[in-house]
Amino acid sequence: MLRSLRWGTAVLVSMLAATPMLAHHEILAKFDAAKPQTLKGSVTKVDWTSPHVHVLVNVPDGTRLVNWAAEVESPLDLERGGWNRNSLKPGDAVTIQGIRARDGSLQVWGNSITLTNTGQKVLAVPAAMASTNPQLVRPTPRWPDGKPRLGAAPGETGYWARPSSSSLMEKGVEVATDASGLLKTIKDVDKVAPFQKWARDLYEYRQRNFMKDDPMFITCKPAGALRQFQMPYGNQFLEEKAFARIFLMAGGGNHDWHFIYTDGRPQQGDLRGNDTNPLYYGNARGHWEGDTLVVDTKGLNEKFWFSNGGLPHTEQLHLIERFTRTDTHTMKYEVTIDDPGAYTRTWSAGWTLQWVPEDLPVSYCQDNRP
Repeated sequence: MLRSLRWGTAVLVSMLAATPMLAHHEILAKFDAAKPQTLKGSVTKVDWTSPHVHVLVNVPDGTRLVNWAAEVESPLDLERGGWNRNSLKPGDAVTIQGIRARDGSLQVWGNSITLTNTGQKVLAVPAAMASTNPQLVRPTPRWPDGKPRLGAAPGETGYWARPSSSSLMEKGVEVATDASGLLKTIKDVDKVAPFQKWARDLYEYRQRNFMKDDPMFITCKPAGALRQFQMPYGNQFLEEKAFARIFLMAGGGNHDWHFIYTDGRPQQGDLRGNDTNPLYYGNARGHWEGDTLVVDTKGLNEKFWFSNGGLPHTEQLHLIERFTRTDTHTMKYEVTIDDPGAYTRTWSAGWTLQWVPEDLPVSYCQDNRP
C-alpha cells in the first residue's frame, strides 16, 4: 500500500510555471524552463499523432545537419485552432522557440513555431477557450419525470468540460497552480489538504519532480474517479432510465467509461467480481436529492493519481460527488473526500463544468514521444 512508503527530501531547488494551458501532462516533467532553445532549420516530418504532435527539423550544426524533435500540442487542440497535418510541410524553413529536454536529448517543447520566410506563426493554440455566450444559456433541460438531464436534450449533442479549476485543494484554500496542478510555490504544500505525513511527503516529492511519474502520462493509465472532471476533453453522461444506470464516458485518454447505478443495488461490484478487484472508477452508486445527483463511490485502486497535481490516496478512498446542473451550460461539481489511509480527516472541494455543444472529442493516449 502507498501509505507504507516513506520519502526523503528531493534536491530540486525551485519550480517554474511555464506550462501551456491545454497541456495533457506537466510539460516541466520532461522539459526544463531554465534552458531556452532557438532552432532554425528545415522541416523533415510532421508526426500528427496523439497525445502530442511532433515536428522534426534538420538544424545546421557546423558542417552537418542535426535532426531535432519539437513537441507541441495535441492534434485535437491544433485542429480546433484551425491547423491540420498539412499546415507545415517537409522543406518549410522554420524558427522554433522552445525549452530543452531535461535528459539532454535533441528535443524541445515548442512554445512557438514561425515560418522563417514570412514570420507567420503556425501550430499555435489559443491560451483559453471562449466562454459561453450568455444569450445561449437556458433553463436546465428536464426529463418527463422532472429530473434534470445530465446529458444532451433530444436532437442536441454535447459534453461537460472546461473545469473552472483543474487542481484539487480543500475548499477555502487558495494557492496558485498551473493547469496541470503544479504548485507555483512549493511552500504551499501544507495548505492543499489535511495530509497524513507520508501522504504529504509523497505529494511534495511528486511536485518537486514536476510529476514526472504520473501514470496517466507515462503508461496511459485512466484518469480515474474525480480526476476525470479535471481533464481538458471532458465527459459525457448518457442516462439509461430503462436500466437504472448512467453511462459516463471520458473524452480523453482511451475513452474510459463506467456505470453509475441508480437502482439501489449493494455496493459490491459487478458480475465480473469487481468487489474483490478495486477499479480505477470504483463502484459508483447514485441517487437524486432534489435536482442534485449524489454519487457514492468506493472500491478504488491505487494505480492512478486521483487528481491533477499528484495528491495520494489509498484503497480506503471514499468519494461522495454531487452533480447539479444549474442551467443548460453549467454543472456544479462538489466532492467530499474520505480516505483515513492518507488524510487526517474528511475534506471537500468543488468547481464548475461548462457545457460544450459538440460531439465528445476523439483523442486517445498513444506512445508518441521521440
